[in-house]
Amino acid sequence: MQKHCIAVFLLIIVGVSFLFAETPTAFTGALIYPVSGDPIEDGVLVVEGTRILDVGMRNQISIPDNANVVDVTGKVIIPGMVDTHSHIGRGDGGDRSAPTHPDVRILDAIDAMNDSFMRARAGGITTVNIMPGSGHLMSGQTVYLKTRQAKTIYDMLLCDDVIAGICGGLKMANGTNSIGNPPFPQTRARSAAIVRQLYIQAQEYRDKLNAANDDPEKMPSRNLQMEILVEVLEGKRIVHHHTHRHDDIMTVLRLADEFGFRVVLHHVSEGWKVAEEIAEANVPASIILVDSPGGKLEAVNLIYENGRDLEQAGVVVAFHTDDPITDSRLFLRQAAIGVRSGMSKEKALEALTLAGARMLGMEDRIGSLEKGKDADLVILSGDPFSVYTHIEQTWVDGDIVYDRANPDHYKYAIGGYQVYRTMHHHLHMQGGGQ
Repeated sequence: MQKHCIAVFLLIIVGVSFLFAETPTAFTGALIYPVSGDPIEDGVLVVEGTRILDVGMRNQISIPDNANVVDVTGKVIIPGMVDTHSHIGRGDGGDRSAPTHPDVRILDAIDAMNDSFMRARAGGITTVNIMPGSGHLMSGQTVYLKTRQAKTIYDMLLCDDVIAGICGGLKMANGTNSIGNPPFPQTRARSAAIVRQLYIQAQEYRDKLNAANDDPEKMPSRNLQMEILVEVLEGKRIVHHHTHRHDDIMTVLRLADEFGFRVVLHHVSEGWKVAEEIAEANVPASIILVDSPGGKLEAVNLIYENGRDLEQAGVVVAFHTDDPITDSRLFLRQAAIGVRSGMSKEKALEALTLAGARMLGMEDRIGSLEKGKDADLVILSGDPFSVYTHIEQTWVDGDIVYDRANPDHYKYAIGGYQVYRTMHHHLHMQGGGQ
């Protein structure tokens, strides 16, 4: 009898949870920036499950009778922000055994429970491209994640099947980061030569695969490095390329043109010097705006007007954090810095959202508030370009993952880096902290 009662109770709980999960939520009264269209005054955004059900002006939207209505009058809603370049999750990449490691997957090194993900949630970031480091010409495969609460990496993946499918790009770099003692190249010219030779090998491997036509007797021996580079050559995997100086940028464009791969330029500190050339190549640029001095010598010519000059030349521009270089919690203000330096408000907000989604090849799911897209959104206290504005809530796939009103979340919004060190908390609670 007792077991029967417990079973019935569990069925009731599961049923109630299911009904609640399927109940639509309607946010009403906010100023909504869909990014894909004009701002919506007194807007309504309806989400159901993991998707956006509808969005528009109050007098244009039919709110379902069973919806949970949330009055957000006076607030601002923007799409969940997309960080195209981050190092949260405590991952790593290639080692010093070779300058090229295309077979290395950052996926295999990320701690899904690491508190740095809470830093991203507090910053309104709902999608993140996590990279291996930039100390190699090819440091490995990136991974596209949602900042969901998770136990394992599988709970965070933006794609459905990481084994059969592709859920990330390839991280490449040039300039001083990838120059070093043997076996690393010691000059920029040698760096480019190593990359060129590897792609030629990949072309030959691809040709052998095609000639074999799936005949096991004719197939070449499996080569994990070549498999990844063939995906790049076939346009299935996007190259995310660290580069700073204008001459290094031109080298990337030259290689991309020679081998026909899709590339996103990252950092692009001197992009303003060759903005027209980047635009002519039809290559997007993910930039960083560092509001404090310091850093490497090859980034000395990084200027706040970089985004403005790239925008005016016709380049698709996104922002990124390169966390921990800049704090994920302060991602929103990159748009404000961009606007202050001459970017249009429309393109600055797009640079936080839809432009980044395009650079991941995921614009059909994320980056804007449109019917049918993922229910990723950020509720702001005010103008997205004001330094006084706070991120009040972050929602991923229709679930709230950060709420400033929650004391446990609030400490992540305002605390120093010790807040994110789980072991520090554990030691302190056990009386072993220093």
